[in-house]
Amino acid sequence: MTNAAPRMGGLEWLLLILLSVLWGGSFFLGKVALAELPPFTIVLGRVGLAAAALLLAVRVSGLRMPARPRDWLPYFALGLLNNFIPFSLIMWGQTQIASGLAAILNATTPLFTVLLAHVLTRDERMTANRLSGVLVGLAGIVVMIGPAALGGLGRDVAGQVAILGAATSYALAGIYGRRFRGTPPLVTAAGQVSASTVMMLPVVLLVDRPWLNPAPGAVTLGAVAALALLGTAVAYILYFRILATAGATNAVLVTFLVPVSAMLLGMGILGEVIEPRQFLGMALIGLGLAAIDGRPVRALRPRPAP
Repeated sequence: MTNAAPRMGGLEWLLLILLSVLWGGSFFLGKVALAELPPFTIVLGRVGLAAAALLLAVRVSGLRMPARPRDWLPYFALGLLNNFIPFSLIMWGQTQIASGLAAILNATTPLFTVLLAHVLTRDERMTANRLSGVLVGLAGIVVMIGPAALGGLGRDVAGQVAILGAATSYALAGIYGRRFRGTPPLVTAAGQVSASTVMMLPVVLLVDRPWLNPAPGAVTLGAVAALALLGTAVAYILYFRILATAGATNAVLVTFLVPVSAMLLGMGILGEVIEPRQFLGMALIGLGLAAIDGRPVRALRPRPAP
């Protein structure tokens, strides 16, 4: 068994960018759905529809899901850390704090991952490049979204703690998910969201009691469907593909790119104007990612004379 640190290749970077585009719209879609649906109901719709789509894809592709109940236990643990806890905390947290502050707090995921992976793994140890890259990337998020978003710190503490709890849960999920390296990403994704659906159903029935709420409109249903099929089903196939080859620390770097993708999508599709500080924030994020990757830094170092 090798202790060499996982590396990001060109394909992994491409998949990470694509994943950030899919997740870039998740906060927006969640906000749309929250106008008519309670938080836990949205989470159930998200993972339930994604599970149905992924299980169908597994069957069509000729792959198989675990047959024995005990073989499902790791999927329930993964679903708890990667869906049930963070989705619920983020959806609830978004009802308490502004989306800009939520995005900044969610972007602490790589920092938690670097710290936890150093303690819990042998091949993803903390390095100066990784730690400095994460801190520079996090600074880029703050600059891009705007320091004013930090003005909410100290108020609505419960909502902030909820988002930080979600970030920590995502970090633990990335580390735990390494055990599925030998499993096809489609099967891992299907198992995770299926387990999450089973865990989420009783919570919705006890807490949200959806039969008491008015039926949602077409826009809300469309937002939940897009959140499920694109932001969950397709996104997690990509996520587990990256995780299997590049490791937990690299996979969660997507949280740095999500705000960038959301902002660029807003400019390209909605005609929104990007301010100079947002370009500066993107540059800082790029610098942080380059430091974490390490290769650009090594390329700039002078080579010893032959």
